[in-house]
Amino acid sequence: MSIKVRFFARLREQLGQSEMDLSATAVTTVLQVWQQSTRQPELATNILAAVNMQYVHADHAVHDGDEVAFFPPVTGG
Repeated sequence: MSIKVRFFARLREQLGQSEMDLSATAVTTVLQVWQQSTRQPELATNILAAVNMQYVHADHAVHDGDEVAFFPPVTGG
């Protein structure tokens, strides 16, 4: 399975990369994408996730060819 993973804002800076291609056979959820791509066991409650530009929860299923994005909450004014 191949998944495009993108990191935005503070996450991009902390991880030192803006995107990566994740190739994994045992990845089935957004949480597992997070774990594999960041080597962090938990997805912090203040981190937002989107699959193919739709906000989702950590237990959302992912499929081959999906784009998964992680970013901190944003505010505007």
